[in-house]
Amino acid sequence: MPLDLPNRPRRNRQSAAIRDAVRETSLHAGQLIYPLFLHTDDADTPLDALPGQTRWGVKGLVEHLRHCHDDLGLDKFVLFPKIESNLKSRTGDEAFNPDGLIPRAIRQIKKSLPGVCVITDVALDPYNRDGHDGLVTDAGTIDNDATVEVLCKQALCHADAGADIVAPSDMMDGRVGAIRAALDGQSHTNVSIMAYTAKYASAFYGPFRGALDSAPKTAGNDRKIPSDKSTYQMDPANVREALRETSLDEAEGADIVMVKPAGPYLDVVRAVREHTTLPVAAYQVSGEYLMLKAAAQSGWLDERATVMESLLGIRRAGADMILTYFAPEVASWLA
Repeated sequence: MPLDLPNRPRRNRQSAAIRDAVRETSLHAGQLIYPLFLHTDDADTPLDALPGQTRWGVKGLVEHLRHCHDDLGLDKFVLFPKIESNLKSRTGDEAFNPDGLIPRAIRQIKKSLPGVCVITDVALDPYNRDGHDGLVTDAGTIDNDATVEVLCKQALCHADAGADIVAPSDMMDGRVGAIRAALDGQSHTNVSIMAYTAKYASAFYGPFRGALDSAPKTAGNDRKIPSDKSTYQMDPANVREALRETSLDEAEGADIVMVKPAGPYLDVVRAVREHTTLPVAAYQVSGEYLMLKAAAQSGWLDERATVMESLLGIRRAGADMILTYFAPEVASWLA
């Protein structure tokens, strides 16, 4: 005998057509930002630590972006450089070399694909021989204010080359306001800032640091170098601190705020989303990517189903856009 139930939620799940009609969260290619690695070599080198990802030469990068844009509908890309050891220094001067790897890549991308959005990472760890996002003092501490001066030069260098968005990932205090003032002072008022607002001192970054050779360099150094980034990246235990950082970045002129990593910090994504009217980005980082990829390659998980579920979870938490290494696959699945 049927139960006397006036409300049966399953009625809204009984067919694909109805499920489509009542679906609360959507995902499309326009919400994806594709992170890419590049180097000065002409050869395009697959990355063992990140199966399916490549360290691109500039020519190969442009052709790959052409495929992603023309065939898959992706139009937002963020660039991360592996810098040769002989170009690294304590002061990270290569970060603002107008003829350096990133400015050259920006110019070539904009020449070949003027309609795509080029986002650049603003931080010193790829250029700093100490492997830190900031300048390391003789006493072994990170010099916040001196670092911000270099970051402003780096952001201007990228803007001069044609970057659409600069993304400071360093977590130095005051860098968003300083970069905004520097950009505006050089007539780059249309260049946006996507701030890594709540970037945590996470254990999920390992494969990324391997791809860029950007981990802290403590062995064989003639000075005391911090072994981790916990004096500037956020404590994984904190949420309220993320809201403080959001308020500061918003006041200093950020156009987009970001939470990194994404998956283990969905509560932070939600809290930030409810705290600001700015667009919120979330970064599905290399460790998250590698866990899903390795489990799928081992046959334990369905890659397409789990990737799509993970991204929908990030969107459901409140992210307007997602940085993910799965962007090409997801775009093809969505198409």
